[in-house]
Amino acid sequence: MNTRRASLLVLVLVFGLLSLMPCLAQSNLNAAARAKLRAEMADIAQVTHGPVGAAAVIVESGAVVSLHGEQRFPMQSVYKLPIGMALLHQVDLGRLTLNQPVRIRQSDLVPPSRGSPIRDKYPHGTTMTVFELLQAMMTVSDGTASDILLNLAGGPVRVTGYLRGLGVRDIVVATSERAMAGSEQVQYRNWATPDAMVRLLCALQQGRGLSASSRRLLLGLITGSTTGPDRIRGLMPVGTVVAHKTGSSGTVNGLTRATNDAGLITLPDGRHLAVVVFVSDTRASDTVQAGVIAKIARAAWDCRANL
Repeated sequence: MNTRRASLLVLVLVFGLLSLMPCLAQSNLNAAARAKLRAEMADIAQVTHGPVGAAAVIVESGAVVSLHGEQRFPMQSVYKLPIGMALLHQVDLGRLTLNQPVRIRQSDLVPPSRGSPIRDKYPHGTTMTVFELLQAMMTVSDGTASDILLNLAGGPVRVTGYLRGLGVRDIVVATSERAMAGSEQVQYRNWATPDAMVRLLCALQQGRGLSASSRRLLLGLITGSTTGPDRIRGLMPVGTVVAHKTGSSGTVNGLTRATNDAGLITLPDGRHLAVVVFVSDTRASDTVQAGVIAKIARAAWDCRANL
């Protein structure tokens, strides 16, 4: 009996190991693919001769692959994504409504160094709804809209607190577009790590922290964003759906402090690839910087099956 039981136990162990072999092989393949992607990110980033942070993950199943994923980078207008989420959370709580009118005074308009189609169209101020301001902030990255909505969302402390409530650390919303216009150094106060930003994208895609209607609205707006067509979108196959938010510091005395993009790419099988690329403190041209973002996003797309 003991011999039979021992033989049966051996057979069970053998069949168990055989059944695990495909899983182990797939796990090794995934690990190799992630290592290859990380190496490609580093190789692509070299041309900027400055700090580059990147992170990519299949939202539904994957592990995060990142380059300098825990390093802090200035967000610039990428910070409008958490502002938009926090604002819509206030709408979900009934503290604001999308059709609520907001008076924009001349003193509310951001300085000329910050992009603002609202300021350009209404130099003496105007009245717009919360939805119209949100649309301007997310689709054309309007700085005036951003500052007004940041205040309506409760200010930097409340927006950052909202992120902590989602379990997202290492993103700090600290100050306004107007303040960033005053000094090149102020932008570093609004910072994120690539790993944290990609987690925020995952939270958005998974519907955490927002109602279903608010989530659909925000994803629709950033899918319609007109900024940075040569960044994450740049090398995607024609027709690929990309919901993203860019950030740009501009170039002062030959130095660009931030050229960024963070987005959700809808894959052909219906899953979603979250990609974040922060390019910082570089003297490379705008074309080179955008190319780095596009190439890293494409590299993640190309190895999506094994992430």
